[in-house]
Amino acid sequence: MAGYESDHTKFMREWMEKHPEEREVQKKGRALWWDKPQDAETQREYAAGKVPAKAYPYATES
Repeated sequence: MAGYESDHTKFMREWMEKHPEEREVQKKGRALWWDKPQDAETQREYAAGKVPAKAYPYATES
């Protein structure tokens, strides 16, 4: 027995089967927002510049 599948998931799966050309559009959209190359040096710089969080964020003392 297969697991639960929502109506939306069924609709999207069927729609993508009927419109295979949309796969490329989907890939381009994903690449625009998510699939970015990672730079190790930049990640190290971000980590080095990170400021530790206070135990209580609303404390007025340093």
